[in-house]
Amino acid sequence: MKILKNLSLVALCSATIFAVSCENKSTDSTETEVVEEVVVEEEPNTVVDIAVSSPDHTTLVAAVTAADLVGTLSGDGPFTVFAPTNSAFAALPEGTVESLLEEENKDQLTAVLTYHVVAGNVKAADLSDGQVVTTLNGQELTVSIKDGVVKINDATVVAADLEGTNGVVHVLDAVLLPG
Repeated sequence: MKILKNLSLVALCSATIFAVSCENKSTDSTETEVVEEVVVEEEPNTVVDIAVSSPDHTTLVAAVTAADLVGTLSGDGPFTVFAPTNSAFAALPEGTVESLLEEENKDQLTAVLTYHVVAGNVKAADLSDGQVVTTLNGQELTVSIKDGVVKINDATVVAADLEGTNGVVHVLDAVLLPG
């Protein structure tokens, strides 16, 4: 009987505490929550920024800088850039890169670099076997696709669709040389 009395007392106390905690209390003060909107501007991630951020494209970045093309390729675009890696530049005949980077060869360097750029945003899915695309220097590149391997002229695309705010970059294992 004593246990029943204690259980009844505990139940009554619990019910009272529950009722008090659920009571709707009104207050005369009004709380106002101030939310400040903070606009975070993202840094643009242009096709140039993609190359700059890649440790495999330091030679390309040096060449684009020497040819004064950073401003152009950082512009609105859109651009499709076929970006040779450092090892692609290293595979050129000895002295070729150094010669192209000399001030007196700036026009030749610009011709080589603009041969790697197509106006427009051309993604890998947009490419087809036998397709011919015109580069910024006016010459054409030929796309070939065999067994899932995409080639631009004789260079293999080793990474595709690196998207930037002003275009797309496809990484190549060779340097394209205009004819």
